[in-house]
Amino acid sequence: MSTEGEFLDPKDIRKLAGASTTDQQEAFLKQAGIPHKRLGRRILLSRAHARAWLAGQVFAPSRGVNLGAVR
Repeated sequence: MSTEGEFLDPKDIRKLAGASTTDQQEAFLKQAGIPHKRLGRRILLSRAHARAWLAGQVFAPSRGVNLGAVR
């Protein structure tokens, strides 16, 4: 059984981004196109998204549901 949680720890995000402040980390994640959420001074980053990015997957930004395409 794995002891890893769904989200990266803040220290893991610091290592990935190579930055110590949350603002710098978020700037890196946005520039790299890695999906994440910011909650105040905290960044939530899924391990699955980090692994997929490391494997070369490109994430298309989502703007929500296209209700014009729904019939």
